[in-house]
Amino acid sequence: MDPKIIKTSFGYITIAGETFEHDILIRLNGKIEKRKKKLSKKYYDTSHIISIEEAKYIYEEGADKLIIGSGQTGMVKLSDEAAELFNNKKCTVEINPTNRAAEIWNDEKGSVIALFHITC
Repeated sequence: MDPKIIKTSFGYITIAGETFEHDILIRLNGKIEKRKKKLSKKYYDTSHIISIEEAKYIYEEGADKLIIGSGQTGMVKLSDEAAELFNNKKCTVEINPTNRAAEIWNDEKGSVIALFHITC
């Protein structure tokens, strides 16, 4: 997939030569956006559980797959409601620690979106 992820470690992710020090989304068109963590934090007091509201923001019509980089130690997960939304949209979700998710992203093909959590 493009853009290619060059490196990720605790607190940053480098994509196509640009380093981001915040969680990101990658859209179908390759555009990189800052993750809107507050959409989940207001429900769970953490951004480690993706709420239905954030899931609706993440999902993009036409996406067949969502790759989630769940953090360097794998803390991020979907709420049950968010998982159901992706299931209903027939968008498979693959959750892995961010380093592994970055490798998967780079090798992926098709209509894929991604969310990368860059800390825990």
